[in-house]
Amino acid sequence: MSTSYNHNKATLALAKASFRSIMRSPSAVVFTLAFPLIFILVFGFLGGSGIKVDVAIAPGSDLRNPVISALEASSVIHLLRDKTSEEINAALQKGNIDAQIDIQKNPSGKPAFLTSVKYTSASVDKGNILKSVLNNLFYTLNAKDVMPTVAQLNESTVQGRIYRRIDFILPGQLGFSLLSTGVFGTAFIFFSLRQNLVIKRFFATPVRRSSIVFGEGIARIGFALLGAVFIIVVGHYFFHFTLIHGIITILNMLILSTIGLIVFMGFGFVVSGIAKSESTIPPISNIITLPQFLLSGTFFSIDAFPAWLQPISRALPLTYLNDAMRKVAFEGAGLWDVKQQIVIMVIWGIGVYAVAVKVFKWE
Repeated sequence: MSTSYNHNKATLALAKASFRSIMRSPSAVVFTLAFPLIFILVFGFLGGSGIKVDVAIAPGSDLRNPVISALEASSVIHLLRDKTSEEINAALQKGNIDAQIDIQKNPSGKPAFLTSVKYTSASVDKGNILKSVLNNLFYTLNAKDVMPTVAQLNESTVQGRIYRRIDFILPGQLGFSLLSTGVFGTAFIFFSLRQNLVIKRFFATPVRRSSIVFGEGIARIGFALLGAVFIIVVGHYFFHFTLIHGIITILNMLILSTIGLIVFMGFGFVVSGIAKSESTIPPISNIITLPQFLLSGTFFSIDAFPAWLQPISRALPLTYLNDAMRKVAFEGAGLWDVKQQIVIMVIWGIGVYAVAVKVFKWE
């Protein structure tokens, strides 16, 4: 009595075998765990803050005064305009901006302007930088007089979450890990299977082509998610990486990781299809991964890039994965709150897999 072939069991068997192969691969462990972990350890111990201080100008503030002019000329200060009071207060509490400045003409005439600055405890280091800049600025503007003649400074602080360097670095390194695993891992494994005629031998069996793809995909997603959990746990318990909603935040980050990895695996399928030999896989893969690694806000905010470069950065899929990860982890956003980032990644995925279907070779 014959029984029908169970393709689900075949898919799981292929996934299990592929997972074991990945675990035994030094390069997979290095790109997925060791390499991102090294960066996290380095930046976690160094701490520190960025060189740009984001300062929002309060609605109704006077814009034509020597204080604003001097701040605009500063290479350290980045002034943000056209934000509402609600947007500014929310951003201060989350540490997305570092301070608010409000400058008004003084009815009494001396000093000519009254300046109020509101800091946030979520960005203490950058607040201290701004205080130093303002103190030097007001000392110069007031011509060293005991009584201020140009502007008077009043300061206050808004309480918010403490934003650490690790809160920016860890999501970027996690995204880089997923990108490397998806592109390099997929490209090498499918090129090797085709070159060694393993896939051709599968054609002599009842195994479907989809079972091969799904089996490899399940194995890589499983391995990448284990790596993601490891990176998040190390960052949280050793460097106080912020997880606003605890386990719920971790689950949301893992869902985003799965979406990102599926998209990046599409790039790997494209590389395996166009590569003529195994030696051409690394340079082709690097053409895909290096621009995203450098331009997608992995180490530095893309707001610090030149204006002409920012549109390129905002077109890359890793940018949206990194942005979604940071919003979920530090700001406590849900998946619905980052739907724009998810939709853009899905659009990238559709486009990439359309190309992969055209160039992919089974033999």
